[in-house]
Amino acid sequence: MTTVDVPFWKRKRLDELSRDEWESLCDGCARCCVHKLEDEDSGEIYYTAVACRLLDISTCRCTSYSDRTKHVPGCIPLTAKRVGEFQWLPHTCAYRLIAEGKDLEPWHPLISGSDQSVHEAGISVRGRVIPEEMVDLDDLEDFIADFDDPGQAADDDDMDDGDAVADDAAEEPR
Repeated sequence: MTTVDVPFWKRKRLDELSRDEWESLCDGCARCCVHKLEDEDSGEIYYTAVACRLLDISTCRCTSYSDRTKHVPGCIPLTAKRVGEFQWLPHTCAYRLIAEGKDLEPWHPLISGSDQSVHEAGISVRGRVIPEEMVDLDDLEDFIADFDDPGQAADDDDMDDGDAVADDAAEEPR
């Protein structure tokens, strides 16, 4: 196998990637775009089923990606230098996997060839989160989620206006 045949994520370090290569590593799961809670004593991170206000919950894409930190001051851009600092990155996150010297998951779009495979595999938050506008952010503990359980979805009863959770059949642009 020649170097050209070896995928970029196997032959380059994260800090060597072009912008396009870096962005293509994002699998579109949107787990990084949900509110998280940290236990002050143990440091354990808990994901919630509450999405950032900029997340389109049907596509799992940020509606203002290039300006997200202007609209959401708490949004922390992921960089190659900081990947190791973010213990809240999911264990399936390509950035985390590559930094740890591991390969991408079989459902990752760069492996599967489909941007829908992350949803089909039950890895993304699509159909499992609600918009932050629908909850009191002081009550995030009531929305702790286990995204490693593909059967867990946001409960319609948690929604103030009774709207359905995102439709899994929605088309996702990339």
